[in-house]
Amino acid sequence: MSAPRASCLIVLSSAVEGVSAQSFVQAFKLTHTNFSIQLASPGGKVTEFVQQDENNRRWLNDFRTKSYSMPISLESIDAARYSALLIPAAPGAIHDLATNQHLAQIVQHFAKENKPLCAIGPGVAGLCGARQEDKKSWSFADYSMTAPSIFEIARTPEFAILPILLEDFIKDSGGKYSSSECDAVHIVVDRHLVTGQNTQSTLIAVQNLILLCTHKQTKHGGGR
Repeated sequence: MSAPRASCLIVLSSAVEGVSAQSFVQAFKLTHTNFSIQLASPGGKVTEFVQQDENNRRWLNDFRTKSYSMPISLESIDAARYSALLIPAAPGAIHDLATNQHLAQIVQHFAKENKPLCAIGPGVAGLCGARQEDKKSWSFADYSMTAPSIFEIARTPEFAILPILLEDFIKDSGGKYSSSECDAVHIVVDRHLVTGQNTQSTLIAVQNLILLCTHKQTKHGGGR
């Protein structure tokens, strides 16, 4: 009898700025073949997928007919049930996930237990709320990571009103930030954390998350 599949929690923004359609579709396709998937969002609200093209629009239309396409609320999540956590690129994450206390507790659980987690592009904002037990130090203070650079974000119309600039937040909170040129694929893997700079980095970032999970299962499961 085969072992049960590991579970992956995919956290989506429910802010009007939405989630990148390309990042979500790539991330879901990859994880769905390797994990049991659960989607979650603040309040279990439906997600707005932005920057759609013809291909991912067709896929998303079909996806929305499936029962598993409806997210459940972050408030109801028991983090201990999941082996992996994934936050796709989401312009809305800076507006809702960055300050969501339920997500902060989930992320803190993953940080404390050294469980694989992956955040991509502006989805890295979902890591901002996690605090160590002193409630002051950021849980990823000594981690190397990436996120959209200020140079990248400065080209967007919403730059002037963004509540958080992730490059500054990471540096100011004690993280080690790196980036590549705009629109280039760039990921950083540090221990159990995978971060991707932008939507274009989704594929490789999620592949690395899967590798980390496979390695952890083999290590703890006594694989051959």
